[in-house]
Amino acid sequence: MSQRMAQGQPMIVMSDESQRVKDKDAQEYNISAARAVAEAVRSTLGPKGMDKMLVDSMGDVTITNDGVTILKEMDIDNPTAEMIIEVAETQEDEAGDGTTTAVAVAGELLKNAQDLLEQDIHPTAIIKGFHLASQQARQEVDDVAERVDPDDEALLQKVAETSMTGKGAELDKEHLGQLIVDAVSQVAVASDEETLVDMDFLNIETQTGRSASESELLKGGVVDKDPVHDDMPKTVEDAKVLLLNEAVEVEEANVDTEVNVTDPSQLQQFIEQEEAQLQEKVDQILDTDADVVFCQKGIDDMAQHYLAKEGILAVRRVKKSDIEFLSEILDAAIVSDLDDVSEADLGFGDVTRDDEDEMFYVTGDDDAHGVTLILRGSTQHVVDELERGVTDALDVVSSTVRDGRVVAGGGAIEVEVANRLRDYADSVEGREQLAVEAYADALELVPRVLAENAGLDSIDTLVELRAAHEDGEKRAGLNVFSGDVVDTFDAGVVEPAHAKEQALTSATEAANLVLKIDDIISAGDLSTDKGDDDGPGGAGGMGGMGGMGGMGGAM
Repeated sequence: MSQRMAQGQPMIVMSDESQRVKDKDAQEYNISAARAVAEAVRSTLGPKGMDKMLVDSMGDVTITNDGVTILKEMDIDNPTAEMIIEVAETQEDEAGDGTTTAVAVAGELLKNAQDLLEQDIHPTAIIKGFHLASQQARQEVDDVAERVDPDDEALLQKVAETSMTGKGAELDKEHLGQLIVDAVSQVAVASDEETLVDMDFLNIETQTGRSASESELLKGGVVDKDPVHDDMPKTVEDAKVLLLNEAVEVEEANVDTEVNVTDPSQLQQFIEQEEAQLQEKVDQILDTDADVVFCQKGIDDMAQHYLAKEGILAVRRVKKSDIEFLSEILDAAIVSDLDDVSEADLGFGDVTRDDEDEMFYVTGDDDAHGVTLILRGSTQHVVDELERGVTDALDVVSSTVRDGRVVAGGGAIEVEVANRLRDYADSVEGREQLAVEAYADALELVPRVLAENAGLDSIDTLVELRAAHEDGEKRAGLNVFSGDVVDTFDAGVVEPAHAKEQALTSATEAANLVLKIDDIISAGDLSTDKGDDDGPGGAGGMGGMGGMGGMGGAM
């Protein structure tokens, strides 16, 4: 496509398949896409939030209200929407929780920015105002935050329970909260300056067919495998354990090999050679004086027989992650070549078979601080959502232990910061002042959505919250179960300050990134999917978010 403009103006030459959206149309397009992402997850926010059922192209079903899981699983086909999804992913990586809040606030910031754009306020002024507001908001969060002792298990449990409330883990949140706090304390290492939490030493295993209340914390590791031979012992105390990353099988030739057998004795000789090779590998294991062998690869049937005859417990096809975890627990080396194995490579601990769970429990000495959280649920869908909720809570508690700051939940921190931002806006000159006030309004989306999702009147709730904070009640938040405005900190609704700060930063930077775009030039269909199903104006993923969505603007 080509277009010649007035004399002296440049000519822009573009292909017939290309698309271009400019100025207000581009801003409108981007803001609409970002808001659509936020709308997709806002109904999941809070204790009364609803779940989403996600069905992928293979027919696999995921039922969750975890923001980042929803956005990752959705078949989103829009470049702007994918920028907003990055907000959720960053929030998950940095803070562990608060993904829905971060995305919802980003969407609300852009909604308020659109109102300012319609008042002919330049995007640059809005971007600067949002930046100033974000910096001030982070300072206010730090000012309001309360310091927490890493050893204050009661408060840490409240943090864990708050994170799990509204998720699949909620019904057993007290029991699970205690397990989470115990798990984090096991893998926390205190130094002079800060407390470090090494989550590599914390493993999660799931099981179906039992209640979540039967979940437990094991000091050690779990191997969800069976012994390779029925005659092997199932429990070995004070075991010498060999971790093997080499197959106990006949070594195959590296190239295609053809063996011509012309005589039965040749076949017998060939079989005996293979048996001798296997016997040699077993002898190498025996020479180490090992009692238990966990092998990442296969173990030949003949080798299984030899090992069982020697009373050695062997397990094959153990996951690489489990082998590495056992290495830390047992202080054992992972052996890749039996020719170089020695007794010094062995680890020491107890290996116990739980016939009901059909798992091996492996524990090291008292110095080993690796732990395994065994989560149980009635069905696979239940236990998957339970794992997502517990993983978020683990991240939140470990973040709190490292950072040492918490704030009141239930929308309390958002209303308090919004209140302070309005006071701060008076000191901001120019049109940026309006952007700071719009930022404050966007933060109040959180209590409004909490109220909406609980079936309460969001306007009445916000009025009550504002009045309480004007009276100096910094911890005043919404109790969604009673509908009252209460001191949420005392009520046990506690959230990590770091997660709030990260949500503000991510949401602001994403909103500013979108606002700065005034021209979209696409080589083809304005979406990430270049399939033949959608034309230039196709409405690919998320109800019209892929393609142009009818916004026009092509040259």
